[in-house]
Amino acid sequence: MGRARLFAIVALVVLSGCTLPGTPGQFDPDRDPGHVAGYAHDDTFAFDGSDGLTEHQLEAVKYRSMARIEVVRGLTFDRDVELEVIGRDEYRERRGGSEPASQFDNELWRGAFVVDGETDVNAAFDDLYGDSVQGYYVNDRIVIVTDDADEIRIDRRTLVHELVHALQDQRFGIDRSGETIDERRAELGLIEGEANYLAHLYDQRCGAEWQCLADREPATSDPRSFNFGLFLSIYAPYSAGPPFVAHLHETGGWDRVDRAHEARPASTSQVLAPETYPDVEPIDVPIEDRSNDDWDPVTDDDGEIESDTVGEATVFATLWANGVVDRSSLTAGATDLSPYNYSAPATDGWAGDTFRAYADGSDRTGHVWRLAWEREADAEAFADAYRDLLAANGAGRVDDGVYRIDDGDPFAGANRVSVAGDRVTIVGAPTVPELDEIHAEDGASTETRAEIGASATASIGSTTAGSASPIPAPSGGAGSPIPAAADG
Repeated sequence: MGRARLFAIVALVVLSGCTLPGTPGQFDPDRDPGHVAGYAHDDTFAFDGSDGLTEHQLEAVKYRSMARIEVVRGLTFDRDVELEVIGRDEYRERRGGSEPASQFDNELWRGAFVVDGETDVNAAFDDLYGDSVQGYYVNDRIVIVTDDADEIRIDRRTLVHELVHALQDQRFGIDRSGETIDERRAELGLIEGEANYLAHLYDQRCGAEWQCLADREPATSDPRSFNFGLFLSIYAPYSAGPPFVAHLHETGGWDRVDRAHEARPASTSQVLAPETYPDVEPIDVPIEDRSNDDWDPVTDDDGEIESDTVGEATVFATLWANGVVDRSSLTAGATDLSPYNYSAPATDGWAGDTFRAYADGSDRTGHVWRLAWEREADAEAFADAYRDLLAANGAGRVDDGVYRIDDGDPFAGANRVSVAGDRVTIVGAPTVPELDEIHAEDGASTETRAEIGASATASIGSTTAGSASPIPAPSGGAGSPIPAAADG
């Protein structure tokens, strides 16, 4: 199951005990939207699913749902979609465990203070997904994962969500071409945003216009600790994506959404502020290599220097997870389309960033992370927030712009924060002297103007990345959809 083609939803569906193969052949390409495999969008069934479904009833619900999606979206399905149900043990066997993360990925998420230096990033992703995945779409097939083989139950919003992915795949393709964390999150903002938005429009017709399956009670489970920085980074497309697609639809109809599939958003900044799409693109942020002979940039399999763009949404996620963004702001202004608010003064002016990792030939790594901002004041606001993040993780100031976290801490090491105009440069290294060995300072980029006040040295609180801290559930209570493959 390739990452670019797999789209999952978590804790929203509980099905079991059946496999519904797709109908052979193509659907009639000349038919009107709203009629699929003998079922119509306005069909009324004698059952509502509250007592479970038979395989025949599930098939009827699938085709009626496809017909209704066609009516809402104004597009027809080209072909059928298989619906497969597997047990959780089989799902675990199919997915297997992730290979250890690359040296570059581990350094990136450690440098962002999301995953500490003692934890493999892919293991952190696996822990986040845990036993949560309930179903996904891939290659004309919806796979439902079940823990209970006694009865078939379904959440209509989840089935609609996954069927929308099938329609997208047939009409536009859902392979992703983004090469950075930010580009992949932005592409998903369109793809997952449309799936959630259509499920919302579908749901609005239930009751007055359409007879629908009964609402399911939200699943309940024991609360567990998980990495909120990773979660918020992954969840951004699902929260910001629906309002983004709604904006396109409201300002240009479905034609504008169609065009967006041909020119997907280039950054999460565009998704978070849809009025900027497609005109305001992220800027390129070059990093001059100033390392000495002991340190080399980490390269990819082709020998090219590896770099990535973290993006506005993930920058927000790391600041929020480390307690330097007002926690209550996350759900401020929550709507049926968007449960979380990814806007904060310290991140709103993001214009671009580049992250590069360095290695000394062993397992020791460091990094240079350079961020561009719309205004100098935005750069100062982020730099202040990042200093607060360092303080929240126990960093002590050892010089202007230089901080150190003691050995033995999961985030142990030295960090330098420099501000020059609308640019912020962050350097991370195992020790203070090695900061210059990885990225020698330039006089023009040294922090000379920013006052480092008490907020940079006082502890913000005990919460750090990956710690257990209550996070409000998305509105609707149905659970949180996240990808089933580590993505970044």
